[in-house]
Amino acid sequence: MAEAIPFTMKMLEWKSWSDPMVLEDCSEEQIAVLEESDPVAKTHEYYLTLVRDPAALLARSRLFNAIMYSEEGAPRAEKEFAATAESMLNGCVFCASVHARLYSRYAKDRPTMQAFLDTGLDMELPDRLRAIADFATALAATPPTAGQAHVDALKAEGMTAEEIMDIANAVAMFAWANRLMLTLGAPQYQA
Repeated sequence: MAEAIPFTMKMLEWKSWSDPMVLEDCSEEQIAVLEESDPVAKTHEYYLTLVRDPAALLARSRLFNAIMYSEEGAPRAEKEFAATAESMLNGCVFCASVHARLYSRYAKDRPTMQAFLDTGLDMELPDRLRAIADFATALAATPPTAGQAHVDALKAEGMTAEEIMDIANAVAMFAWANRLMLTLGAPQYQA
């Protein structure tokens, strides 16, 4: 059994446990979906695994783009922080590493993120990040435990209804994505 990888901001690879598509064997439809999905989709085993169902991958990619690249709603850094907390709760080391790096880039706050990864979900955080982390992990829990108190804490930090919905959308989408990643493959350090 492979040694567990701790939460990290290092670049990781994700290796599929099934046979991902080989790009040369993809149909025109599958190629089009990969091209619309992400710039790295044609070389990433996750996308090459999911493209076996091109309609589902296309829906996933459009949802991702609508949530994460929207101009309205929560700032991108806060969506990335929420996705990191949710990924840590679910044990998705690969996703946590991606979202941690993106939070650090958008928020220009690598020290807070590194401490969060090292210390864990219960780390003392600035009030706004604490409210986001608490909401994200309560929403991602099985069964979900998010409720009025979580929404009230976000409102107390000045978040609008649109920002709260945006955080909820990001968390819900990545909780689903984590489950795909965790059941279809595993992270490993890049060679």
